[in-house]
Amino acid sequence: MNTSTRRVLYIVVCAAGTAPFVGRLVRLAQARGWEVCLIATPTATAFIDMAALAAQTGRPVKSAYRQPDESRSQSFPPADAIIVAPATYNTINKWAAGTSDNYALGVLAETFGLGIPVVVLPFINSALASHFAFQRSVADLREAGARILIGPDTWQPHAPHTGDQQFDTFPWHLALDEADRALTD
Repeated sequence: MNTSTRRVLYIVVCAAGTAPFVGRLVRLAQARGWEVCLIATPTATAFIDMAALAAQTGRPVKSAYRQPDESRSQSFPPADAIIVAPATYNTINKWAAGTSDNYALGVLAETFGLGIPVVVLPFINSALASHFAFQRSVADLREAGARILIGPDTWQPHAPHTGDQQFDTFPWHLALDEADRALTD
């Protein structure tokens, strides 16, 4: 856990249609007093403006492990909470399976052992959401303690081929509300 007075939020952004708009979540979090550190899956780096997000957060966007000869000076402060948004079918399934083949998944793999609350806001279509592997992954991650915002009372997957119609209404605020709640529960 973070020992400073400012709360630190890691945002893990995945390669989903709403990824280019993750700056909205950063802005909302900063307005609530969070210090934001952004982590992108390798594929998400093509979806986001890394320079603009680095300027917005005041820190580089991380998408790869530090090399052995690189300084730790660019390390993020410890997280108080993590939001995975937009979370993809692939990231959720790989995380639940224990796969740690990129920096983002490595960070997520450690969260349960470190006791860091994690909120997941998927951006997937209803066909993928109904797949048995995804259903099992969501159940496993929830059992482990992840707060996954998918279902009747939170966010509903969109119909296939309609994701672009959801960009302006994607509920970034729900993930942030849940992260705030996680620190008071």
